[in-house]
Amino acid sequence: MDLREYFKRIGFSGLNDKADLDTLCTIHKLHVMTIPFENLSIHCGEKITMDLKVIYEKIVCDNRGGWCCESNLLFSWVLKEMGYTFTTLGAKVFNSLKNDFNPWESHLINMVEIDGMSYIADVSYGVSCQIWRPLEMISGKDQSQPSGVFRLLKDGDRWILEKTGRKPLVQNEAFANSSLIDKRVTKTVYSYLLKPRGADHFLKTTEFLQTSCESLFTQKSICSIQTPTGFRALIGWTYSEVTFNPQEDTDIIEMRDIPDSEIETVLKEKFNVTLRNKLTPINNKAAYKL
Repeated sequence: MDLREYFKRIGFSGLNDKADLDTLCTIHKLHVMTIPFENLSIHCGEKITMDLKVIYEKIVCDNRGGWCCESNLLFSWVLKEMGYTFTTLGAKVFNSLKNDFNPWESHLINMVEIDGMSYIADVSYGVSCQIWRPLEMISGKDQSQPSGVFRLLKDGDRWILEKTGRKPLVQNEAFANSSLIDKRVTKTVYSYLLKPRGADHFLKTTEFLQTSCESLFTQKSICSIQTPTGFRALIGWTYSEVTFNPQEDTDIIEMRDIPDSEIETVLKEKFNVTLRNKLTPINNKAAYKL
């Protein structure tokens, strides 16, 4: 494992001799712009693992993406190699169908400490709730980012992340009522405790998420990546391009369905992803939205 190869993967050519906030913000943004949030391995007959070396090979060497337990675990290795002080945490994702947090910590994030301040670094949530730069851990503070306003709220020992976005403006009327469109302006994203978690903490959850029919990840094939003006997503056969339009308080959404014969081309051209095994797209109903 070579940190220089990771920097090459994300296109970072700056100095990395200081574990400071500016450098962290730079590599965080580059990561989400170049490494997709994706669960395609599940739908290609591949096993997703918590083995850091395997994750490095997949994301850095094979130009793939990954879900949070892969990409954020890789990012924790980057933080360690660069000399940052950090703690890996587990988060419970909010389930909009149940209107409550999931009972297990399925989302891996990193808390970074710099000059007496704590920040949440999360390079792998995807779509509209993906942060582009670390969030200050200050309860109730509005933190504007391109996709909207994020805020962390402290509730006893628990921290809650929520986001206020903009009105979705769907260009293709055929998709106006798509289950992928999130019409909530303010939404709860996840909650977490300040309890250090090692990679082993996520082993059972990782197994469940890629095998159980109750997991949204077995019910949807997902690939998304942030762009300078918004993000792209391929969920099942539905391809979406979202452009942030804060001037008019809207997100402009272009959606279309992709035939099976063009799926590989879209993955290559829009996400720079080439799969070794054949993908079987799926888009069953589950609590997942743009």
